[in-house]
Amino acid sequence: MPMQVLINLLIGFIWMFLQDSWSVLTFFSGYLFGLIVLFILRRYFPHKFYVVTLLAILKLFIVFIHELFTSSVLVVKQVMRPKINITPGIFTLETELEGDLEITLLAMLLTLTPGSVVVEVSHDQKRFYIHAMDIPESSDAVLRSTAKFEEAIKKVTRK
Repeated sequence: MPMQVLINLLIGFIWMFLQDSWSVLTFFSGYLFGLIVLFILRRYFPHKFYVVTLLAILKLFIVFIHELFTSSVLVVKQVMRPKINITPGIFTLETELEGDLEITLLAMLLTLTPGSVVVEVSHDQKRFYIHAMDIPESSDAVLRSTAKFEEAIKKVTRK
C-alpha cells in the first residue's frame, strides 16, 4: 500500500511538471489521473488497491464513533439514576482475530468505549478478559460492538 501512495504522489508531481503549472489544482488533477492509472494497473500489485484500505479505515473510524456514542449514552443513563444499581464484573470474550496488530487494535477499541476495560488477553490471543461496569447491559453492548469491530478490523488489516 505505501508503494501505491508514493507512485500516485509521483504521478501527481510529474503531471504538475508536464503541465508547467505549479498549483494545487494541477497537482490534484494529476493525483486523480494517478488514481485512474493505479486502478487500471491494480492487478499487478501484490496488495489491494489502497483507496479500498483507506475507505475501510474510514469505516472503522465511523463504527468506533458510533459505538463510543451509544456506550456513552448507556454509561450516562447508569450514572444519572438516583440510586446507582450496577453489578460490575469480569467476563470472557472469544475472538477470531489473529496477529498482534488485530488483537491490539480490538483491545484498544474496546477499552476506549466507556463502561468496559480489557483487563487481560490470554496467551493464545483468543480470549479477552473484560471488566464491565454493569454485567447484563454492558456485556451485551460489548458483545455487539465486538462483532462490528472485528468485521471492520478484518477489512482493514487483511488482503
